[in-house]
Amino acid sequence: MQNKRILVTGGAGFIGSNLANALAADNDVIVVDDGYLGTPANLDDGVEYHERSVVEDDLPTEVDVVFHLAALSSYAMHEDDPTTGARVNVEGFVNVVEQAREDGCETIVYASTSSIYGSRTEPSPEDMAVTVNTGYEASKMARETYAEYFGNHYDLTLAGMRFFSVYQGYGGAEEHKGEYANVIAQFADDIASGEAPVLYGDGEQTRDFTHVSDIVRGLVQAAEHDLDGVYNLGTGEAYDFNTVVELLNEELGTAVEPEYVENPIPEDVYVHDTCADASKMHEATGWEPQIDFEEGIRRVCQQYK
Repeated sequence: MQNKRILVTGGAGFIGSNLANALAADNDVIVVDDGYLGTPANLDDGVEYHERSVVEDDLPTEVDVVFHLAALSSYAMHEDDPTTGARVNVEGFVNVVEQAREDGCETIVYASTSSIYGSRTEPSPEDMAVTVNTGYEASKMARETYAEYFGNHYDLTLAGMRFFSVYQGYGGAEEHKGEYANVIAQFADDIASGEAPVLYGDGEQTRDFTHVSDIVRGLVQAAEHDLDGVYNLGTGEAYDFNTVVELLNEELGTAVEPEYVENPIPEDVYVHDTCADASKMHEATGWEPQIDFEEGIRRVCQQYK
């Protein structure tokens, strides 16, 4: 992607800033972020930053491509304040797409979630039945439904990307997320500080951990190929939390034992296992993950060495 004018909402956050910085080398990149989980310190000098909310009027949507990543992105955020969660994640999405449509933008890539698959140890394909058990999941499903409406009614091209457990570590933009960062980043920082990482239950829950650089490539390829519909971005491999702690200790040369606590999230809504079937994305674009789990662990730990 070159010589395009691009808007990244939520672009000062973890994934958004990685995407904006990657695109800024060859494009004119504009970021809109309300500063809640993002900070302009994450952005390179060449990125144009606006501290604004996605529910506002007159956003800078006169662009060739919109990457809509802005969201309240955790279970807790939505359960604490369901109305704000819906306003940001659903109304914000509709507002940005509508303004972009009116300004002539026809290519939109947006963040959905793999949480809607529920707990599965087998790879989850996009066409399987999905369920909504939390406000967060409901808001992302609403995005997909509105995307279908915009596509059918206005002939827009909208690609919803269902991310699987994205990580980078505190050596990158993820540090600003703090308690909302991926468990790999949190566990690594705890272990490097000599503190016990806290694991829910027995630590046997699994995640398809996907490095942010692979997510960024997937987002860009979705726009370049004018994808429409929903697509998984994940590795197709899953690791349990106990293994994460073991590998982090091995890489850091430490022997910090985890602390096991009762899961504060209700069992009937907690996603215990995730694993992606990314074959649809691969067939459409050739995308496949380049950072295997061991290399990802090395990158997360590098700053502590």
